[in-house]
Amino acid sequence: MAEIVLFHHTCGLTDGVRSFAEVLREAGHTVLTPDLFGGRTFTDVHDGVAYAQTLREELLAARAAEIVSAMPHDLVYGGMSMGAARAAEQVIGRPGARGAFFLYGAIAPSWWQAAWPAGVRSQAHVGEVDAFREPEAEREYVAEVPNAQLFVYPGSGHLFAEAGHPDHDEKAARRATERVLAFLAPL
Repeated sequence: MAEIVLFHHTCGLTDGVRSFAEVLREAGHTVLTPDLFGGRTFTDVHDGVAYAQTLREELLAARAAEIVSAMPHDLVYGGMSMGAARAAEQVIGRPGARGAFFLYGAIAPSWWQAAWPAGVRSQAHVGEVDAFREPEAEREYVAEVPNAQLFVYPGSGHLFAEAGHPDHDEKAARRATERVLAFLAPL
């Protein structure tokens, strides 16, 4: 089973993030859910984005790197929305990643002016009509990340797999969770 570091989205380390981590644990994985916001949570994604912007990308990246610095290198990194960037930074910047999965967004290696490490499998899950969707990043993700899997779900909610959130879509959440669990099984 995999040891996973799961970085939260801009609403913080919510009950929905914890619930998703618990599903992974029930499947036999070890999951760490670092809190990059120091206990702050938000119901509205826009409020969370505004807060994250006050912290700046550099600070969030430094917090994430500090958290994993003492951990083994053979980790799987998961990221939800803003957390996808934190997960990708670890895959690109730390040797030995076993895999990565991204909910609510895809990453573009050019954001870090780097190439995706050979042999590191990944998948991304996005909502079809999500206002935060980044089609350019998705195209680069598929083109530049070897064997990348991109799954697009019908609907307009950003946090479609977030239990308890207004964006939650039960069918899309179930399918995304199944795909993440299948992805993790051989790791």
